[in-house]
Amino acid sequence: MPTNSTRNWEKTGWRNVPGGQMPDWPDRQKFAAAYERLCRLPPLVFAGEARRLKSLLHEACLGKAFVLQAGDCAELFSRCHGPYIRDLLKVILQIAVILTYAGEKRLVNIGRMAGQYAKPRSNSHEKTGDIALPVYRGDMINGLEPTLEARTPDPARMVEGYFCSAATLNLVRAFTNGGFASLDNINAWNLTSFGKFHQNPDYEKLCCDIRKAVNFFHALGNSNLTSIQDSYMYTSHEALLLDYEEAMTRIDTTTGEHYDTSAHMLWIGYRTRQADGAHVEFMRGIRNPIGIKIGPDFSLDELKPLVEALNPENEPGRLSFITRFGNQKIADFLPELIEASKREGMRVVWICDPMHGNTKTDAGGRKTRAFEDILAETRAFFQIHQASGTHPGGIHLELSGTQVAECTGGIFAGDSAQSASFQSACDPRLNAEQGVELAFEIAKLLKSEQIVL
Repeated sequence: MPTNSTRNWEKTGWRNVPGGQMPDWPDRQKFAAAYERLCRLPPLVFAGEARRLKSLLHEACLGKAFVLQAGDCAELFSRCHGPYIRDLLKVILQIAVILTYAGEKRLVNIGRMAGQYAKPRSNSHEKTGDIALPVYRGDMINGLEPTLEARTPDPARMVEGYFCSAATLNLVRAFTNGGFASLDNINAWNLTSFGKFHQNPDYEKLCCDIRKAVNFFHALGNSNLTSIQDSYMYTSHEALLLDYEEAMTRIDTTTGEHYDTSAHMLWIGYRTRQADGAHVEFMRGIRNPIGIKIGPDFSLDELKPLVEALNPENEPGRLSFITRFGNQKIADFLPELIEASKREGMRVVWICDPMHGNTKTDAGGRKTRAFEDILAETRAFFQIHQASGTHPGGIHLELSGTQVAECTGGIFAGDSAQSASFQSACDPRLNAEQGVELAFEIAKLLKSEQIVL
């Protein structure tokens, strides 16, 4: 039976509603061929998996679980290979170990991967020398190279994006189901991924404690507890390119409901959150868990119509607010937003994105983020929820498994800056060492939250 959100809804209905941040495909015949092929290709994820994620997000809504949503800023086709995916997965799993064991919370792992191939941009064009070129919008739309040929939107890239997503998802599932997430491997992850970080005494103590726990359960003849609790990796990306999302939306044969099978969870970006816009119109009809990016320009008047459109039944686990205010502004906006949601009885998962609100431009004109600002916003997020009597439900991070030097600060900032460079296709990411360092700080906050609540 249709719900209030899906009544009078069709997956093509968004085409009759104003929308932005999407390409105008110059070759319509080529687009039709790519779209039809996508419609025939198998789903990347299944409706039952998305429903299971929604039930886990329900637990996060109640404060019984914590969401780790992490991965690349913008995936690149050129990075769809084993070593890159493995190294990123190592970092996410290591953070998961820290949050699960040291933070004493059940973890819900959601990767920004296997589909994060489209990016919103502030401007439609950019200047390269004296030439104005269409802006890069992600590998699923156009190329990063500063030429007119590369920057011209090509619908065949949607099909390539599908196969790169399928390959990534296949490898992630093979790793997590094949013993890669075993706690017995925690030292191997550390030594091969983090260089000097294994000298950190906090991490050494954590490894020792986990090893003792694993040995204890082995001695009892129980080896089922040597993997990270619920190490299954769900996938997510911004549902920006609606042509692709529409083609990947299928009817679940067991329920008759529509699911976007490109990912388990989709989110609406900061630039496409208009309640009467195309992206909200599309998202209201799919039954996947949905996130909304919320920042300092977000009006409280926008909150209610968005929730009414996307979650009229007020299902816990269906809707997540992913807040991105910035270290300097979170205290001015988040408390009022929480109080407004409490007055309306909204059952949502609160997830902190401490990355996007803290982006700055360095002297050379390149984007960067300071680790100290990221940590400060994360701490404020927990403190505000504790004061409000609500649950901090998760963290949303952009990070890399490679030794990039895109964010400043952290314990090993000097070494990172000397040995690596800015490699992101869009925004700066935490490197492996910074991600693990932040995980220890979040674990402390999780423990203090349990004491207060």
